[in-house]
Amino acid sequence: MMDERGEEEEEEEEEEEEEAWLQLRPVEPLPSQCCGSGCSPCVFDLYHRELTRWEEARASKDRSLLSGEESQSCPSKLNPETFLAFRISAVDRLTKDTYRVRFALPRNSRLGLRPGQHLILRGKVDDLEIQRAYTPISPANAEGYFEVLIKCYQTGLMSRYVESWSAGDTAFWRGPFGDFFYKPNQYGELLMLASGTGLAPMVPVLQSITDNAEDETFVTLVGCFKTFEGIYLKTFLQEQARFWNVRTFFVLSQENSPEQLPWSYREKTRFGRLAQDLIEELVGSCRRKPFALVCGSAEFTKDMARYLLCAGLAEDSCFLF
Repeated sequence: MMDERGEEEEEEEEEEEEEAWLQLRPVEPLPSQCCGSGCSPCVFDLYHRELTRWEEARASKDRSLLSGEESQSCPSKLNPETFLAFRISAVDRLTKDTYRVRFALPRNSRLGLRPGQHLILRGKVDDLEIQRAYTPISPANAEGYFEVLIKCYQTGLMSRYVESWSAGDTAFWRGPFGDFFYKPNQYGELLMLASGTGLAPMVPVLQSITDNAEDETFVTLVGCFKTFEGIYLKTFLQEQARFWNVRTFFVLSQENSPEQLPWSYREKTRFGRLAQDLIEELVGSCRRKPFALVCGSAEFTKDMARYLLCAGLAEDSCFLF
């Protein structure tokens, strides 16, 4: 018969075991750790998956069940569930608040994204983990590197993290994510409506078209910016506009004088905001039936979706990044 001292020791062992299991319990993510882009799996999906595995391991008292995920090892390929470290090879300041950052890929490998897909960046500021979505602007077939366009905001936590970067630093990404999969000659014409860094997903799609001599898709790209100086990737866009099937237009919300623009921009620049009348004009001027791609702020995306419907495009003829 077990004496009283033996019972106490057994209770202590059970309490220690319970405490050990509680320390292994996954920690629920903070709202800041969700990038808000609707990616799957989301950081909360991963948490619930880990929690289920922890509960099963705890019920069976088998800790080996906790080490079944790839995240316990060091994966060699991009993965939606696991963050990988990438070395920063260059940081270029394009405007006062926007950066183009290049990341190195080992052995001249390719990132493996389709044009328009995005990644999730993990940052840490004041011991708070944050995650945000960014679309690489480098060509899908780029070897040995990928680039992202990042706008920094005065009060943004991720902005503080990004502004601390310099060449040689390391950042952590997971992916790919995104439901738009471009196929050559899938559409007669792409009407791209981009506001600010919403230009990012358009860039690799556009380049994949002009890099492919057999892709005869027409492209009309409309970039909305505050000022002429604030237009991103001017050289790239000018080069793309030389292709027979590409047109570029710009809408500047904080300028109103065409005389201050270079000659090459005057005929293709409007002032004010991209509104219903201009959308109808753009849709009407498309050389083939357009499929619209829209990316920008939530307000911009909502407005463009409404304008496009009013201009006669069906809901299944639009994709909102």
